[in-house]
Amino acid sequence: MKKTIISICFCLSITSFAGSWKQATTPWDTYFAGKIEFVNEAPDTKGSEIYKAIIPNPEQYITEQARKVLETLYFSPEDSIPGIEKITYTIKDYNGISAKSGAPPHINIAYSTQWVEKSFTDNDTAKVDYETRGVLYHELTHGYQLEPQGIGTYGTNKTFWAMIEGVADAVRYLNGGFTLEDRPKGGNYMEGYRKAGFFFAWLVQTKDPDFLRKFNRSTLEIIPWSFNGAIKQVLGKQYNIDDLWQEYMVAMGDETDTKH
Repeated sequence: MKKTIISICFCLSITSFAGSWKQATTPWDTYFAGKIEFVNEAPDTKGSEIYKAIIPNPEQYITEQARKVLETLYFSPEDSIPGIEKITYTIKDYNGISAKSGAPPHINIAYSTQWVEKSFTDNDTAKVDYETRGVLYHELTHGYQLEPQGIGTYGTNKTFWAMIEGVADAVRYLNGGFTLEDRPKGGNYMEGYRKAGFFFAWLVQTKDPDFLRKFNRSTLEIIPWSFNGAIKQVLGKQYNIDDLWQEYMVAMGDETDTKH
């Protein structure tokens, strides 16, 4: 029944716009996300063969995902975006998943062929693409996102770290790189990664569709940066991040509402 409805709507749409329809475009479609340098350091591995079969044009593939990340983090190409001129993307044979290094204008992303093989355990090419795309969203976010100011660095301040990793996983989820089945229960946003990422995505979905863009931009406006300061800047002074986290926990069924 559901497929029939979709088919009917599609036919009506084509009928209505026959002869004049064209694909919608956005300002990001031509945005220069950086020159892509693809390096294969493990051409003889099974993971490399799988990767090449699924992603025959990595330069185009990476550019497309980069533009999706940018559209998730920013309102327009006119925003204050770190100027990345080159992205060196390397697939290599190592025991790990992926890592981003360097800083604009040149960043590096490494991706493990061993991880590609593990993702292909059921001979499922869709699963490999899903995982590869999701990991790429996360690492690209680290290249393009803005960073908290006045509170130290990624390696010295937990708030800084939690924000950076949480935003990266939020971008991944909002672009289909995670499903709700990947959401970890309980915990706290200060644990970063998916704990914070799914929380930030929930704020996008329930409080403000532009939350993540404004949250990213808050690093330019709130100095020294803090979670609570950013929340009040983005959503309003009546909000508190710990109260929002509690609301999120109740909404997701991880905790019961003790206020009623």
